Amino acid sequence: MSHQTLTIFKELVKKINEYNEALSILFWDLRTGAPKKGVEGRSEVIGMLSTEQFNLSTSQQMGDCLSQLSETSVFESLNQTEQRMVTEHKKDYDRNKKIPVNLYKENVILTSKSESVWEEAKDQSDFSIFQPYLEKVVELKKKFVEYWGVKGTPYDTLLDIYEPNITASQLDQVFGMLRERLVPLVTQIAESTNKPNTTFLHQSFSEEKQREFSLFVLKEIGYDFAAGRLDKAVHPFMINLNLKDVRITTNYYPDDITFSLFSSLHEGGHALYEQNISAELVGTGLCTGASMGIHESQSRFWENMIGRSLPFWKRYYKNLQEVFPNEFSSVSVEDFYRGTNEAKPSLIRIEADELTYNLHVMIRYELEKALFNEDLKVADLPQAWNEKYTEYLGVTPAHDGEGVLQDVHWSGGDFGYFPSYSLGNIYAAQFMNTIQKQLPEFDTYIENGELLPIKQWLSDQIYQYGKLLTPAEIIKQVTNEEINPEYLIAYLEKKFKDIYQI
Repeated sequence: MSHQTLTIFKELVKKINEYNEALSILFWDLRTGAPKKGVEGRSEVIGMLSTEQFNLSTSQQMGDCLSQLSETSVFESLNQTEQRMVTEHKKDYDRNKKIPVNLYKENVILTSKSESVWEEAKDQSDFSIFQPYLEKVVELKKKFVEYWGVKGTPYDTLLDIYEPNITASQLDQVFGMLRERLVPLVTQIAESTNKPNTTFLHQSFSEEKQREFSLFVLKEIGYDFAAGRLDKAVHPFMINLNLKDVRITTNYYPDDITFSLFSSLHEGGHALYEQNISAELVGTGLCTGASMGIHESQSRFWENMIGRSLPFWKRYYKNLQEVFPNEFSSVSVEDFYRGTNEAKPSLIRIEADELTYNLHVMIRYELEKALFNEDLKVADLPQAWNEKYTEYLGVTPAHDGEGVLQDVHWSGGDFGYFPSYSLGNIYAAQFMNTIQKQLPEFDTYIENGELLPIKQWLSDQIYQYGKLLTPAEIIKQVTNEEINPEYLIAYLEKKFKDIYQI
């Protein structure tokens, strides 16, 4: 192999990344205030740029480079980063090469329009507005699966995109364990007489002051505002433009102090990951998270295991009281902590407590599996959704806005993504078990507002590697074992039995 092949390959990868950055800024603008009338034109531009990027990633030149670089003798002469680049880009190439370019472009245009239609449908709580778009999205995704080739089951093929090598049968086992251990705990809590007071969380809170406190907390956890920003969006998200431009969004509810705060911490956790990847990985296609599950482990870690912990509020409650002196002057820190950790069945996933959250994910997982592995029709989703909420959580949506329309994911065709949230919870608990052993002062650090040693530990153990290591390699390297739901179960049992004095 000539050195020239490697150089050409790296140049192609760099160019693909640059297209990605341009597309990311267009998506960010689309979701943070682009005029509605401009959506159609913007979708066409996104479609054109995505197609150009797609053509590059599936070009004859890319194929030739990957073919030469994958030859055993050549591959073995590459360094670790170069080998991983080849492995990752070959996987993408093999997957993308199977999709006709016109179908790819059709999907990009459809999903960018579909996301805007979803916002309108959600706003009006009317699934019928969104249904024809979602039907097309599902239909196209099924075509994609046919082109890719079924891996076990059609749904396994989709799962692999977000969490490499995870299967529905594995998830059935993991979810089975969680259901078996956590549902009885949910029942015990429902029967407990020691329920926390939450009335003080639902007063009138100005958006400006909520934003002020979110900005303060994000700075405290180490989010770099010289390399990021906080904006407002219907559905909070993080977007990585490049290593030095990682943006997050939140939303503000006038009668709920917790939503903006915890969604800011959640997206901030994603952003800390992206901001602390090794600069050596810039331009390699590896300068991003290892998988959606590992990414979610960080958002859930900062949101819940740090942000909803008693040590956190022992340190930061006085700051919240300074921003909202009238609202919290007579509320103790213990009452605030217990109130923000209330566990009860609810309708909205992103507002769910730590304990019931996994049930929300299970419902989506089972519906997705039914759409792709069974014969569930898109038209029947609202009814199936409502039935599962009634069965699993004992609550029934009054309208589609608080039911089947609550999440943005399906509008973008992100089927197979939802299980990442529960995997993230499991990974986060495993990581916390390790960090508490290696940093015995863990709780003291939090209580003193010294969060940077924790961020540094995560950077050293997880963040810096980006996509250089696989999820399985990271879990094994950090915790010395495979995926294990026991740590999450033990963490939840201890925390909620204490809060509810069970």
